[in-house]
Amino acid sequence: MLSGLVKHGPKLKYLLKDNSAAILTGVGVAGTIGTAYLTGRATFRAAEIIAEAEKAQPEHDLVAPIGDDASEVTYGTVKVNLKTAEKVQLVWKHYIPPAAMCIITITSIVAANRISSKKIAALVVASGISDRALNEYKAKVIEKFGERKETDIRDEIAQDRVIGHPANSREIVLAGTGEVLCYDMLTGRYFQSTMEEIRRAENRVNYEMIHFNSVSLSMFYEELGLPPTPYTDSVGWNMNNHMEVKVSTVMSTDNRPCLAIDFSKQPLPDYDKIWN
Repeated sequence: MLSGLVKHGPKLKYLLKDNSAAILTGVGVAGTIGTAYLTGRATFRAAEIIAEAEKAQPEHDLVAPIGDDASEVTYGTVKVNLKTAEKVQLVWKHYIPPAAMCIITITSIVAANRISSKKIAALVVASGISDRALNEYKAKVIEKFGERKETDIRDEIAQDRVIGHPANSREIVLAGTGEVLCYDMLTGRYFQSTMEEIRRAENRVNYEMIHFNSVSLSMFYEELGLPPTPYTDSVGWNMNNHMEVKVSTVMSTDNRPCLAIDFSKQPLPDYDKIWN
């Protein structure tokens, strides 16, 4: 068994590393529940200890002066309650487990957040590098073969994409008022629109970006009547990464004219924070 653990040790190490954020999040959730349970149990136990200690307190006579001569008359007996410091001294040890669990929980949540932040930052950097590499490649294609050839290549790619993902009547989103079949190459969705509606949506998005410095991809789809997705909510453009829609005219597998939509610059994550 030990040899098996040694053999699979590297795999286990990478598995834990890749899923560290999820593991720590699970520890945080379990720690929250555990902290609540241990705190409740400690509180009940503390109440019992304090009640027993106060019950064991010696009784004192309750007296009061009568008349001007300040003579004392006994009314009965009373037990003196414990002071706060005395109560704390009696029960503080019982709160050590929930306090320790709380510290572990907070540490796990903070660590998971830091790991997630580092991964997101790495993805942002990688996305920026990929986008720059793609733009450099497009620029080199234009430089070597000209803009017309680059457009032809892009149209051929769009045609291959549409053929590889044929339209299904159940997949076509009824958006806008147009009757032209459109294919969004980024999300792989078919919908109906017109060139005018696409350009109008592009202009509205750029207007929003000029006035507010950044805009999400979801706004473009909302202008076309398409529902946003979690991905489109998390990416977009800013003043240093302008949006420009590229439209290729292709034919669908059922021989219908189709407008394939793409972007000259791909939307980036953390678009509202990137100003490189």
